[in-house]
Amino acid sequence: MHQIGVVTIGRNEGERLIRCLTSLQASVPAGSPIVYVDSGSTDGSVARARAMGISVVELDMTVPFTMARGRNTGFQYLVDNFPDLTYVQFVDGDCELLPSWIDRAVAALGQADDLAIVCGRRRERFPEASPYNRLADMEWNTPVGEAKACGGDMLARVEAIKAVGGYNPKMICGEEPEMCIRLRQKGWRIQRIDADMTLHDAAMTRFGQWWKRSIRGGWAVAEGKAMYGDSAEVYMVKEDKSGWLWGAIIPAVAVALAWPSRGVSLVLLLGYLVLGWRIYKYRRGQGDLPGHARIYAFFCTLSKFPQALGQGRYWLNRWRNKPATLIEYKSAPMVSPEP
Repeated sequence: MHQIGVVTIGRNEGERLIRCLTSLQASVPAGSPIVYVDSGSTDGSVARARAMGISVVELDMTVPFTMARGRNTGFQYLVDNFPDLTYVQFVDGDCELLPSWIDRAVAALGQADDLAIVCGRRRERFPEASPYNRLADMEWNTPVGEAKACGGDMLARVEAIKAVGGYNPKMICGEEPEMCIRLRQKGWRIQRIDADMTLHDAAMTRFGQWWKRSIRGGWAVAEGKAMYGDSAEVYMVKEDKSGWLWGAIIPAVAVALAWPSRGVSLVLLLGYLVLGWRIYKYRRGQGDLPGHARIYAFFCTLSKFPQALGQGRYWLNRWRNKPATLIEYKSAPMVSPEP
């Protein structure tokens, strides 16, 4: 009987995927089933994964790709082929599972029957490589204890994922917290424990990559607010207002009234300095180094503009009744199809 199964997903992750699969084979109990779900890679990932002895499921290329759809497909594969599984470890293909994680997570889940998901500390593999990688590493450092949501990497109780029907396959981002909302509505809990879980390779070295990722974040804010903003969750309502205010309304008003107000309206732009200072003080209060807090404050303030673009893009897409498509921000190194 296999207690733990693993689902990993990827699309053109190249060598990142190979590191991921190698870490899984070294970290999970011997004989645990591992399935890799590929979303139309063109870099040889499928062949390399199969050469490593990993089960591979290739998604139908005629249907739009989403990470949610990939995770659901992998989960269903495990349920169909290994019906006695108790837990499933989800891990993104650009991450490496750390050796001690599984034992810590299983122990935590075993302490409470209503605990659906346990997650830990995702760390950036190369935080010093760019300010964008540093931002990602800071973003992963969420509070320890009971949580409202988790990210893509986590150990989950199979029974709980079945109870809510898995992820929403139509969502191109933000699918993890959305599923967590449905889990909590059914009485399940999510917890982050004080344990290192995965190494993530954001591979963000260019400003354009960060900009696209921030646009995707704005899309997640808009869609989350549209789905649960009017519920008891009041989900993403504050973030949605902030994106529109700082990313669109204030700059539009400041510029539009600049001529009739003889430039007085441009004083509104000083609000960004106040916003950045408030963010800086908050991050320092969280224990960040001054340099890291400054980076975070600057880019968090600047992110309001691509966030507003992402929010607008979501509503325009919805108005046009068009299916959502992935917003990708990184490319993969090429990898040979042979090991």
